[in-house]
Amino acid sequence: MDKLAEIASNWGPFNRPLFENPKARDLSRVGVIDVGSNSVRLVVFDGAARSPAYFFNEKVMCALGAGLAETGKLNPEGRRRALAALRRFCTIGKGVGLQDITAVATAAVREASDGTSFVNQVFSETGLKIHVVNGLEEARLSAQGVLLGWPGSYGLVCDIGGASMELAEISNGKVGKRITSSLGPLNIAGIAGGKRGQKTFISKTLDNLSVQMGSQSDRLFLVGGSWRAIARIDMHRRGYPLHVMHEYRMTSQDIRKTDEYISEYDLDSLKSEINIPSERIDLVPIAIQILKGLIRRFKPHDIAISSYGIREGMLYEQMPQIMRDRDPLIESCHFAERKDARLPGFGMRLHKFISPIFKNIVPERARLVRAACLLHDVSWRAHPDFRAETCFDYATRSTLGGLSHSERVFLGLALLHRYRNKRDASRLEPMISLLTSDDKKEAEVLGKAMRLGAMLWANPDDETAKLDWAAKKKMLSLTLTAEAEPLFGEVAEERFHSLAKALGASANLDIKLT
Repeated sequence: MDKLAEIASNWGPFNRPLFENPKARDLSRVGVIDVGSNSVRLVVFDGAARSPAYFFNEKVMCALGAGLAETGKLNPEGRRRALAALRRFCTIGKGVGLQDITAVATAAVREASDGTSFVNQVFSETGLKIHVVNGLEEARLSAQGVLLGWPGSYGLVCDIGGASMELAEISNGKVGKRITSSLGPLNIAGIAGGKRGQKTFISKTLDNLSVQMGSQSDRLFLVGGSWRAIARIDMHRRGYPLHVMHEYRMTSQDIRKTDEYISEYDLDSLKSEINIPSERIDLVPIAIQILKGLIRRFKPHDIAISSYGIREGMLYEQMPQIMRDRDPLIESCHFAERKDARLPGFGMRLHKFISPIFKNIVPERARLVRAACLLHDVSWRAHPDFRAETCFDYATRSTLGGLSHSERVFLGLALLHRYRNKRDASRLEPMISLLTSDDKKEAEVLGKAMRLGAMLWANPDDETAKLDWAAKKKMLSLTLTAEAEPLFGEVAEERFHSLAKALGASANLDIKLT
């Protein structure tokens, strides 16, 4: 191996370093194609280095692995569709300014007898080099994708594709034991003996996997389109108000009820109501049997959907430890502020101003307070009549990493109160119902504190206003310099008293004349 080839091999399929400076906060645009057994997807990442956003994201259901168990070859129609999708993706990549696109292929291509000829054909017609990863490598990359989205997470990652299923342990920011299997719904659909034959194959394979992995009782992270389809059906069944897939939680009881729901419901009706592609929903009955078997054997304390998988794992692979240690939520918020706020940098000054009110909160809540301050102004371009709801939507629906669903809603509600004193009954109420009454009250206080602070900074370099909160005495004090005194008009005064009322406190104003 020559020197250049040796250097390139250290960077995996990208063949180059993505984060040349460990202190970098922004990511140069990166394109990744995932050639799976059921779908082919292009994702173009951009934004914060620690928490990349999806500049472009498109999937084509090709079913490359359909019939693989019977024929040993890629599905001819799937192969044609995949090639057409890859041509389109290469053209899109050029259009959005990508120097190159990195492509990986998983089970169907690596197991098919004509997989190599497909890879060669793609390279000949498009110039795209496809890296075929083995099962253990796929398991590792998928698990790293979970680590990108969940810092400090631990448990068992299960990545299901059309032709394979991988398991990997994660803890302390690292990937441990991992195994691969042929438990992909497309594979199982081709097994002889109908449902009985499929059930027997699933049971024997899962028994073997449980012996290899050993005892597991932590969180089960689910990666892959079949799991996401099940989660979407579960959301539909429950009438769940927040339609965000990442961090969606289910219990073993939820899975059992959703299995019953699917068996009683017409799949075609579900497909149209929930907008799940036919190629995906047809595999759901098989996928949920696999999931039920996993739960019986590994007994997770809860189940979480991860939207991050192999593509995100490829980015995490290259992150230096100093970058991995950053909070993806805070990094995303800093990026958003730099890009969209009227006064980039003001968020941290606002955070300093309101921090006396929140000095005794737990770290999990403290990071949300900081995030809210960074995001308080990023939706300023929205019409004033809709700015509050736009802020709420930004927090609850954007690709912010490291957030549970209730934390998303808390952040959204705080930002809503940044622009609106009251929250009337609206379309947002079902989502707000995910919070406790104490959470709602604290979000309101945070929003009103930001609402006040945004009015009181004359000179960004000077501390012209200072809050003090005496929790035991229930006294909220505001000290202003003479320079800031003109800023304390009727509106600011009203906001100060509104904040005090939300705290159940008396309000005290002190203006320093010297």
